[in-house]
Amino acid sequence: MFRPMRRSRQQLNDEETLAVLAKGKTGVLGVIGEQGYPYTIPINYVYADGKIYLHGAKTGHKQDAIQSCDKVSFCVIEKDDVVAEELTTYFRSIVLFGRARKLEEEQEIFHAAEVFGLKYHNDKKSVEKEIKQEWNSLSCIEITIEQITGKESIELTRARAL
Repeated sequence: MFRPMRRSRQQLNDEETLAVLAKGKTGVLGVIGEQGYPYTIPINYVYADGKIYLHGAKTGHKQDAIQSCDKVSFCVIEKDDVVAEELTTYFRSIVLFGRARKLEEEQEIFHAAEVFGLKYHNDKKSVEKEIKQEWNSLSCIEITIEQITGKESIELTRARAL
């Protein structure tokens, strides 16, 4: 169903791939937008419970696109170092495909908002207070991962082999 990675020597193993996803702060969400045009947006996220959680406004381009088609892609870049003298970039990133859904139940919305907030701020009381303040305008999206791959530049792969 999904293509295998062409340069499989550079593919990260599952543990390394999930570590990039867990550690990242910003990803790029890709959806099928209006009139079939791709729509991508950089967005903060959290990886928890084997899923990705996002939050945002209750209405807008992202919400409309997900309502229309739940298939999404998501990309996280961990390393992006241009090495001018080698005319290359030392990179490490992940790309995943999955299904997105707007969370509807209060309990699941609260859980998503809480794990999201705790990723960026470790004071649970402050996070809960913020969730309560923003509750009426809060919308959370959950992405169920169907396929994920990680990749790094050949230079990083070679350096690890030493």
